[in-house]
Amino acid sequence: MKELFDLSQCSVCPRECLADRTQEKGACGADARLKISLATLHYGEEPVLSGFEAHRARVVTSSQGESLAGGSGTIFFSHCNLRCIYCQNYQISHLGQGRHISEENLLNIIFGLQDQGALNINLVSPTQYTAQLIPILRQAKAAGLRIPIVWNSNAYEKVECIRALGDLVDIWLPDFKYADKEHARKYSGISDYPAIAINAIKAMWGSAGELQTDFWGVATKGVMIRHLVLPNGISSSKEALHMIYDAIGNTVSLSLMAQYYPTASCAGYPELSRSITYDEYQEVLDVAEELGFENIFAQELRPTPDWTPDFDR
Repeated sequence: MKELFDLSQCSVCPRECLADRTQEKGACGADARLKISLATLHYGEEPVLSGFEAHRARVVTSSQGESLAGGSGTIFFSHCNLRCIYCQNYQISHLGQGRHISEENLLNIIFGLQDQGALNINLVSPTQYTAQLIPILRQAKAAGLRIPIVWNSNAYEKVECIRALGDLVDIWLPDFKYADKEHARKYSGISDYPAIAINAIKAMWGSAGELQTDFWGVATKGVMIRHLVLPNGISSSKEALHMIYDAIGNTVSLSLMAQYYPTASCAGYPELSRSITYDEYQEVLDVAEELGFENIFAQELRPTPDWTPDFDR
């Protein structure tokens, strides 16, 4: 495990760029320093993560006084080990917008979000910082963190890293972007994505299993897989659902996302120049139901840039 997390020859993700991140940036764009863009209570995640209205109305008492409980305590990490051309968070994933922080500062942010009433600590795009986050999460748990840790990633991860995270992560929230490796190569810059991601998801499933919720219907442990439906079949959604079914069955919770909208970086890709249609989305929902998936989160079909936090603010 020491070699896996040796940032002087980085192999923490499947790219294995072997960059000396203590001196330079890796293929993900990150060096060895932790960097975040935003930490906030986020109410736009799935209800089991952000909380239902009844749960948000509960008042919690902390060292800072009383506050409403609710929202996902979301920390957006800068950079990413994929290069999806349609990324809706391109400001941080591609441009690396954000600020460097110390381990102590990150711990303070985590406990600050808990004090504000966050239902969980939601680590967004954390993969490139796995080596740095493991000791921090261990410290947080030992220091009395009461709420679940959510690992919100693109699933392009090593099984060894997932096993190393072990009980430090309570809720795994992976994307499964494509079943087609050529689409993965063209739109995300990596051709082995489907095989790598499905193996990572199997490891997450082995670690946490079915999604569990508390009395309020808020997630406490388990796996939920996100899948963003892209126009013109680019996300190979039907095949992706079959791959998930074949790998871990139909008891896993799914979040089938309809929020795609074309960003400026999609200008050279006519096939990505529009949002998805009602029929495209409904076909994916139909396949999920035919396969027997019962725990499905669906979205209203009204994609807009307003869904995405503005990281300039």
